[in-house]
Amino acid sequence: MILRRLLFVIAMLAAGAGAALAQTPEQRGQQIAARADAVATGFGDLQVSGEMTLRTPTGATSSRRFAMKTLELGGGRETRSLLVFDWPGDIRGTALLTHAFDNRQDSQWLYLPSVGRVKKITGGGRSGSFVGSEFAYEDMVEQDVASFSHLWLRDEPCPNGAGRCHLLQRTPRYSSGYAQQLVWIDTAALRYQAVAYFNRRGQRSKTLTMSGYRQYGGRYWRPARMTMVNHLTGKSTILEWSGYRFNTGLRPGDFTREAMAR
Repeated sequence: MILRRLLFVIAMLAAGAGAALAQTPEQRGQQIAARADAVATGFGDLQVSGEMTLRTPTGATSSRRFAMKTLELGGGRETRSLLVFDWPGDIRGTALLTHAFDNRQDSQWLYLPSVGRVKKITGGGRSGSFVGSEFAYEDMVEQDVASFSHLWLRDEPCPNGAGRCHLLQRTPRYSSGYAQQLVWIDTAALRYQAVAYFNRRGQRSKTLTMSGYRQYGGRYWRPARMTMVNHLTGKSTILEWSGYRFNTGLRPGDFTREAMAR
């Protein structure tokens, strides 16, 4: 009986290995991305505080603080987020509203309290700098699986020293300032560890690194720090996150253009 069970386990492992070998790089890349998305979604809603630090090539820095809230709709097929700056005074009240979708282009609006109006971010504006940082407007959108095609390249050490990673090449399906991206997802918990961005000229223009992951609710991993380095200008921006709170009772009405002005 013991021998029979052992042979059964060996047969199942061999079948699983054979199935993995039978996958094309495209199928494997899509599967890994889908699994990473599945472990990160399903939280319902969350609120978090953030601090943004901008650094020039000479080392000069400036900081900004904000609050951000996110709501999942349709079982995670759509997300809405609202980021509002509260310090310093010259940027206080500036807000970015994002409606992200699985199967179509996302929508974004920027509220500028100095002029009291809401501006929609469209076309080439999505690749522009978000409030002077190294993050583009499109970088502030949930990077859902359906917005990209994925290709598995290989497994290798994570570039930030966080163990071993799957290296995927992903290509935007919709309008984007990036021609291509490389993403490193750790094999241990399927957390995004780094993203390399390539512009339309094929240059590696920016690199985003995530660190300080913590698990919330026994399931959801979130980073404490995200660092975006611009290789073309030498500038960088750090986003530091704190005070994650889940299932706070947010509603769709909290994510409208009218809510931005409030």
